[in-house]
Amino acid sequence: MTLDRTLSHKQHLTKTAGKLKTRNSLLTKLVGTSWGANANILRSSALALCYSVGEYCAPVWAHSAHVNLVDVQLNTTMRLITGTVKPTPLPWLPVLANIEPSAIRRKAAIDKLIAKAANHEDWGLHGDIASPPTYRLSSRYPLWRDMRPEDATTRWREEWKSALVVNSYLVSDPTIRQPGFDLPRRSWSLLNRFRTDQGQCGACLKRWGQATSDLCDCGEIQTMHHIVNSCPLTRFEGGLQALHQADEAAVRWLSRM
Repeated sequence: MTLDRTLSHKQHLTKTAGKLKTRNSLLTKLVGTSWGANANILRSSALALCYSVGEYCAPVWAHSAHVNLVDVQLNTTMRLITGTVKPTPLPWLPVLANIEPSAIRRKAAIDKLIAKAANHEDWGLHGDIASPPTYRLSSRYPLWRDMRPEDATTRWREEWKSALVVNSYLVSDPTIRQPGFDLPRRSWSLLNRFRTDQGQCGACLKRWGQATSDLCDCGEIQTMHHIVNSCPLTRFEGGLQALHQADEAAVRWLSRM
């Protein structure tokens, strides 16, 4: 841990973010847009390489105002696992990567530490847990400020249910692996881009400044939703709901895209 004079943990989190950026670069070597390891291997690699660093001593700095420095890099990690693009709505990333949201993982680490400290009277932390000291700095949030334990699975489900993201109806339970997790890299990436409605379609490419027209060959505006649901040239039987199941027909259709 790197402690600064104000205990804001900015210096420590800046260093951690730098380490994560380096490790994300290593993870990038395993994948490309259409090639690379499958999501299962990437998830295991990310947990070992990135999350082990990104969550080190998390109960100490979990309430820091600078925690976003780490979250930005962990979002990049999840994009590498899922093959999604940067405009993808953030609530989709943990669902597709099958990794709990960072805030929920940090709260689980805090709950675990508090439970252990409460059972070890010889720990220095035990006294602060049993009789929390007076708050002296209103801008600091010590871990004993909120010691109510939470069930990570329940919280994640509640957050997903209230999240206003495109195509959220596809996922009834965000805590389980979504269909297609073991697909080859190209099919897995493309499937997730249809799920999140962000990919290399005319509308997105024009918005990103990479195309001059957003029209499909059929004459309509080409969105990811249009390609899979309504385009007479490319639509998939059953639409996005059926494509989400990643069955054999869906995989064949993805391979032709």
